Amino acid sequence: MEWEGEPLHRLVAIGDSLTQGFQSAAIFHTDLSFPAIVAHELGWADRFRYPRYDGYGGLPLNLELLLRDLQARFGKKVDWWETPSALFRARRFMDRVEDHWERGPGTSTVRTRAVNHNLAVFGWDLRDALDKSADVCRERISVPSDDLVNQVVQNAGERAALRVLPTEPVEAGAWTQLDAAQRLGEETGGTDPEHGIETLIVFLGPNNALQCVTELRVVWSEEGYDDLDRKGAFTVWRPEHFADELGLVADRVRGIKARHVVWCTVPHVTIVPLARGIGAKIEPGSAYFPYYTRPWTADRDFDPHQDPCITGDEARAVDHAIDAYNEAITDQVRQARQAGKDWYLLDTAGLLDRLASRRFLEDPAARPEWWQPYPLPPQLQALTPVPNTHYLATDGERRTDGGLFSVDGVHPTTVGYGILAQETVNVMRRAGVEFRRPDGETVRQDPVLVDFDRLVRRDTLINHPPGNLTSTLAVLGWADEVLDWIQRTLRFT
Repeated sequence: MEWEGEPLHRLVAIGDSLTQGFQSAAIFHTDLSFPAIVAHELGWADRFRYPRYDGYGGLPLNLELLLRDLQARFGKKVDWWETPSALFRARRFMDRVEDHWERGPGTSTVRTRAVNHNLAVFGWDLRDALDKSADVCRERISVPSDDLVNQVVQNAGERAALRVLPTEPVEAGAWTQLDAAQRLGEETGGTDPEHGIETLIVFLGPNNALQCVTELRVVWSEEGYDDLDRKGAFTVWRPEHFADELGLVADRVRGIKARHVVWCTVPHVTIVPLARGIGAKIEPGSAYFPYYTRPWTADRDFDPHQDPCITGDEARAVDHAIDAYNEAITDQVRQARQAGKDWYLLDTAGLLDRLASRRFLEDPAARPEWWQPYPLPPQLQALTPVPNTHYLATDGERRTDGGLFSVDGVHPTTVGYGILAQETVNVMRRAGVEFRRPDGETVRQDPVLVDFDRLVRRDTLINHPPGNLTSTLAVLGWADEVLDWIQRTLRFT
């Protein structure tokens, strides 16, 4: 296609935690989200607008910061007799975080008329993108109570959204993610008279299935799946329900004046290390384990009648549903292209499958015919050990395993987001998007490569992980049993 001039907004993103840059159970380093990394490579970082969450490691609970706080008090290993003291210290840390965001400086939000370019909000699914606005979020924030037991920020997702969505002028308070993106598309103040946005990224849908992993319960959607007040009862959307919601979102995206739209598929959520497969595979050549439970539960200690878990059959059923989600997304992109839209598909599901250590990389018999290992960039291949999708582990001094997933076992590390950014760059180059040097003028030649040296330097979990991470897994397990931190920090709907 031939394009005239350049849109005012070179990059805009709609999505959830994976697009906002969530890491280790908190949104904090929004400057290292994968859209922000792409904006850096575009030479447009100084104009890319995103929300900030300074103070106490962000929202709702930064596990990396908590582990470092415990290490400062107890050293690299928390002995069994120190566990009650460690839990007490964790409660104090969580109390400070809660006070900051519910009653302290964190309650104030920046009021601006400028719409963010990264419009993603952690925990949001397709219905949230359709219905939630700043006004709706304010209404849903309850009066906080200084709970001495459940010390996690109340309504953390809504509080985070108020820093993402526009609030001024007054009428902007009713804008959803999609409305805000539409307004950016209408700002044709650049040299392109038709499009306000050059590239729009849409990455929605993971939260329509992720809760089956964070809760280790499979509850299929029923009537009420499209209701903000009722959908929280479900952990996996039936494919027909997902397709209905997706169709509504796609209709809205068609009305946004963006030259190129990149749709991301939904990753298979049962691969993430927060849900660790127990024992050997169900049978030779299978991709699935008999059960999936928490990473701190050893095989020898696992009891399916006592420990939270989902079965291999349930995991397979969820993956099949996600395959149907992705067929629906692919169909929307195909229809749009047939209608003359410049839409593209980024197969993030296939990307994670190609990185999956226990499912495919370490079990050649389970690999489908199409499968090929993902070639990590040289900067990551040079690390010892090479990063993988295992749960992050250390020997007290350095990383000994994992590296692509952060401490929460669901969201990527900074270099993990870098991989997603590189794949996005590749799709944008196929669309003809021009990448430039930091001066914003000098055009870069192919191949356009993400600066992984920069990301490795910024990634504290890669270059300086908490020394107590492996020994503290037992503490994290107990804390989850006592504080229910997984559902309280990773359940956002």
